[in-house]
Amino acid sequence: MNLDHWFPHDHRSVIAAVALLAGLGSAGIIAALARSVASVQPEDRTWLDAPPRFVRMLWWPTRWIAHLVAPLLPPPIQARLAARLRLAGLDYTISPAQLLAHRLAVALCGVAIGLAVASAWRLPPALPALAGAVAGTLIAWSWMDDRIRSRRRLMLKQLPFVLDLITLCVEAGLNLTGALQQAAAKGPTGPLGDELRRVLRDVRAGKSRADALRGFAERVGEPAIANLVSTVIQAENMGMSLGPMLRAQGEQRRAERFARAEKAAMEAPVRMLLPLIACIFPCTFIVLGFPIAVKFMTMGL
Repeated sequence: MNLDHWFPHDHRSVIAAVALLAGLGSAGIIAALARSVASVQPEDRTWLDAPPRFVRMLWWPTRWIAHLVAPLLPPPIQARLAARLRLAGLDYTISPAQLLAHRLAVALCGVAIGLAVASAWRLPPALPALAGAVAGTLIAWSWMDDRIRSRRRLMLKQLPFVLDLITLCVEAGLNLTGALQQAAAKGPTGPLGDELRRVLRDVRAGKSRADALRGFAERVGEPAIANLVSTVIQAENMGMSLGPMLRAQGEQRRAERFARAEKAAMEAPVRMLLPLIACIFPCTFIVLGFPIAVKFMTMGL
């Protein structure tokens, strides 16, 4: 084949120059990415908790993106993300920049999955990539919201029993710090025990007990615990006996837990209505209507 007929000398030189520039550009992009990845410093996690499994799955991309976005993150956004981390119990696990970077990493994974689906089904890549990005963002947001809700629900579920333990220790002669220590050691494992241990760490670090309890209420953001903390601090300031007050708080929290269980039981039929209409009723109609349809078709023939 005569290449001069298809690509004249001047055109082939232009193509060669474009290919050379494309190769140099690709090499420059790869070198810049390599330098950016190498610039991420090792993180000292001696005093930090291990990240959750959902974060560990994308830990290296999360750290790299956090290294890039941390200088660009405005302080108001950092404060909002830090508040979300406190509510989820992750403020000693990941930073606000890492939380935002993890959401971006999940969105990029969604984009990659969307592009793979578009390539497999030979679809235009724009819409699947956008759908993957939206799905990844929603998954990351819903994971954080579900963690906050489940943490609050488990904390409120464990609160009456923990209050009974604290009341028993106080009435047996221990002070409040000793009662909190016994409740954290002998109580059920979960977020409430973790928060009590954090209160005890703050007290050992030099905080007053009232400030440590106020920090506990601010981190949790639950009205029942805020009411308990304010009542305990007021009783200590007035010199009142903590035993009857804690027992009344435990009974009140137990009544509230029973009321929440009754409310959830009453909401169950309403929540079952949509799956019933969308999934069960069509299958039932198909099972009942198929023999009738077959009989009509046979009679027609």
